[in-house]
Formats: sequence, structure tokens, C-alpha cells
Amino acid sequence: RNENCNENYTTDFIYQLYSEEGKGVFDCRKNVLGHMQQGGAPSPFDRNFGTKISAKAMQWISKKLKETYRKGKVFANTDDSVCLLGMRRRNLVFQPVAELKSETDFVHRIPKEQWWLKLRPLMKILAKYKTSYDVSDSGQLEHVAMLPKEAETGA
Repeated sequence: RNENCNENYTTDFIYQLYSEEGKGVFDCRKNVLGHMQQGGAPSPFDRNFGTKISAKAMQWISKKLKETYRKGKVFANTDDSVCLLGMRRRNLVFQPVAELKSETDFVHRIPKEQWWLKLRPLMKILAKYKTSYDVSDSGQLEHVAMLPKEAETGA
């Protein structure tokens, strides 16, 4: 959402709208990207990239509508009819949401494997840490969980 598009369509309003309309089928959460979302004039790269993504998305939607349109109705009931468009190794690819299920940690609402965690040894070297530079790091995120006793006492 753009902060200058409409004074009524705030982040809170859009969140409440989707929460109400989800009716238990889906949920939503607010996510303001901070430094990524500082506003200002979009760069030529931003405009070009936005145009490319939207054109690719519209081509995909048009193709799916043609494939699934029968007798005045759209039958989009296959796994590949619900996709996310994103970057994978410098390519824009559509990935079916059904495939993302195996890659998602639903409890913590993040991917199970995050590619950038493999850069941790390099980060330690650049930060001049005095530590072991073990490059066998699997790139898995370790979650901190409270033990049952700590949870009861709040310690």
C-alpha cells in the first residue's frame, strides 16, 4: 500500500478488512517493511521491475483463464492455479502455493530454510569475530523455545 494513495485505506484498515473477510479460511498480519518502505520517488529500476512483474503476472492470469474457462465458468481447481510470483536464482518464477507448504515453518511463519543464513561465516569474517569459521553451517534457523518450567514462572 502506498501511504499517499488514500487517507482511508490505511494499513490498519486493510488488515481489519482481510481479517474480517478471511472468516477462518485465511488469516493475515500487518507487516511494515521499515527501511524498505521509506516512500519517496521510485527509481527507474523500481518502475521497470514493477512493470515487468505486473506484465508477467497478467500474462499468467490470462493464460490460466483461457485454460480453465468452460461453459461460462472458470474451473481453476488444480494445484498450479494458485501461485506466488517471486525471484528464484535471478529468474521470475511462479511457484504453486501447494509446493510452498513443504518449505514453510507455519508455527514461526517463516521459510524452513533461509538462503542467507549460509552467509553467516562470511559475516563473521567481515565483522572480525574471534570465533571458529565453520562453513558447514546448514543454514537452518534455530528457534528459541521456553522450557515448560520457564513458561510457568515467566522466567
